[in-house]
Amino acid sequence: MTTHSRHIVAAIALTVLALTGCSNTTGGIDTTQTTAIAGYGDVSQKDLAAGKLNFREANYGLAEKHFRKAVELRADNAEAWLGLAASYDQLGRFDFADRAYDQLVKLAGRQPRVVSNMGYSHYLRGNPAKARALLEEARRSLPGDVVIEANLALLDKA
Repeated sequence: MTTHSRHIVAAIALTVLALTGCSNTTGGIDTTQTTAIAGYGDVSQKDLAAGKLNFREANYGLAEKHFRKAVELRADNAEAWLGLAASYDQLGRFDFADRAYDQLVKLAGRQPRVVSNMGYSHYLRGNPAKARALLEEARRSLPGDVVIEANLALLDKA
């Protein structure tokens, strides 16, 4: 056998070996069972924490980005929805804020602090009648709450 013939035989053998390594009895579909990697917990928490930090520092654009990522990672995260809605309020994106509040109410119900935030949102929009109605609803459900009372006082000054 010549050197050239040996190279051809070796090339054919490698090709056959490569092809047989790729085939299986299911017609080329990988049926390997996989499982999620355990130990990572709630992956949305990092973005939730970053959203809160940026919101406290009045970086509302970055806060919105992180809260949005948190709800994309975990759609049942009520705290992230609340932060997202509040961020949209601060950015003047009330159409998006309304959508976030709607999701939050569907998820967590009409809780007094949520209703208070919705009232504050309407205060920011320049809609004092709607703001007052929502803040009074929140006050009836949670009398004496400092944040609700502060929002009402702010509305009274306007």
